[in-house]
Amino acid sequence: MKYSTIKVNGLDVFYRESGSEDKPDFVLLHGFPTASHMFRNLIPMLEKNFHVIAPDFIGFGQSAAPEHTQFEYTFANLTKYVDDFLTAMKIDKFYLYVFDYGAPIGFNLAAKYPERILGIVSQNGNIYQEGLGSKWAGRKTYWDNPTKELRESYKSAFQPETIKGQYLGGEKEGSVSPDGYTLDIHYTELPDYAERQSDLIFDYQSNVRNYPKYQKYVRDYQPEIIAAWGKNDPSFVYQGAQAFAKDDTNAEVHLLDGGHFVLESHWQEIGQLILDRWA
Repeated sequence: MKYSTIKVNGLDVFYRESGSEDKPDFVLLHGFPTASHMFRNLIPMLEKNFHVIAPDFIGFGQSAAPEHTQFEYTFANLTKYVDDFLTAMKIDKFYLYVFDYGAPIGFNLAAKYPERILGIVSQNGNIYQEGLGSKWAGRKTYWDNPTKELRESYKSAFQPETIKGQYLGGEKEGSVSPDGYTLDIHYTELPDYAERQSDLIFDYQSNVRNYPKYQKYVRDYQPEIIAAWGKNDPSFVYQGAQAFAKDDTNAEVHLLDGGHFVLESHWQEIGQLILDRWA
């Protein structure tokens, strides 16, 4: 495993890299509130068969985190930085793993460069209305009426107990290591964290508006998709995984007995699904 940074449009992007460069590229895109460390168990399973690259988005993990007044924290802008990161790394065709926030970023890239996508793993990475859990009704109210009070109320998403609950909810007791959520909680304590993440919570509405574009890409190009989903996730419910199958004859759906961060408890199963299909 190699840990490094590269300048992208003047900002440091941290990434993890493993495997031989003569193997197919596999790009892993994390979600909220985590970073590339969420793939710490999966990467060793994939490195013999793939050249694995896992960047931290701008504002996350070990990558640069400009203040929200100095950087546009939108999913379109995060996508631009991932796109330019792939260019800087000379990555052309690649497999893609998307989770949570990584899904709209990844599907933005797939819709823009369909010929470059070799296959997609969507792990609780939603692109369908039916995959939105009940909490999203409240978010829509906020998007339609973005008061300062509502913005402040959604900062509860950054509280330690909320983050811990995201990891442990829907999982069997003792099945999830504390490593991931402990590090994520540390990142919430960094300067300006709540403000830049609040900008992204507000901008998530752009992803929902883009769902039809992502679905059209899936229908038109029929990419090979593994939808590996924690079926107990209250945020992106399992119907979002099942929806891939209605649009894509090359999609396989696996509902795993875990929650939002099912990779923490089921990394071996998900890794084997990838190897069985593409190695």
